[in-house]
Amino acid sequence: QPQLVESGGGLVQPGGSLRLSCVGSGFAFDHYDIGWFRQAPGKEREEISCVDRSDTNRYYGDSVKGRFTISRDNAKNTVYLQMNNLKPEDTAVYYCAANDDFSALRVGLAHYWGQGTQVTVSS
Repeated sequence: QPQLVESGGGLVQPGGSLRLSCVGSGFAFDHYDIGWFRQAPGKEREEISCVDRSDTNRYYGDSVKGRFTISRDNAKNTVYLQMNNLKPEDTAVYYCAANDDFSALRVGLAHYWGQGTQVTVSS
């Protein structure tokens, strides 16, 4: 059964850091582009960052550019999201998603979604 599992969320103070992980199984992970999205209560889902299957093309949303870094290790079927200088407005449930079409992934279309991990930034 194909699945994505996120981990690494938690409570952090403003200015702090977290690293999220997204582990894929049950499908050819290295044939898929992976994206991170987030959704805060009462808000629409937001694209955060995407990386293509070969880790040669990375995209960042304006709200996280310069603070977040996406990377992947296909040997471990894992994509990471390093989040630095976190702000209260980063509070949301973070999801990873997979698609074999990078353009489709960019607009939130995915073959597989994870269950999400909560990130809370608060003092």
